[in-house]
Amino acid sequence: MILDTHIFLWWLFDDPKLPRQIESHIADVKNPIYISAASVWEIATKYRLGKLPDASKVAENVPEWIFKAGFQPLAITPEHAQLAGSWKNVHRDPFDRMLAAQSKIEKMALASVDKAMTSFPIDIFGVNG
Repeated sequence: MILDTHIFLWWLFDDPKLPRQIESHIADVKNPIYISAASVWEIATKYRLGKLPDASKVAENVPEWIFKAGFQPLAITPEHAQLAGSWKNVHRDPFDRMLAAQSKIEKMALASVDKAMTSFPIDIFGVNG
């Protein structure tokens, strides 16, 4: 499973917005969890722009937080980039497009509560609560 950026941050901050179903799946050590390089990019970008002021410790070294959480990093490949850029889809957020492309190509569910992600032909875990 790939975690979208909000889910990753909610997990790290023990945020009550994290749906219990997703939290239970992440907590089960038998389930491999991946964090996309797109999420690292998103956190660093949004922190720099002042949109994630509470994420300063994470934004300083996101790869370290991925490791501390016991998750695996997921690199962006040319195939991911090709699909993310070419999908004929109205969803414009480049971070979300990349996460969706990685989910599709890697055949992994994407943990998200963002209903806009349902516009992609991917397996979404948690979008309904």
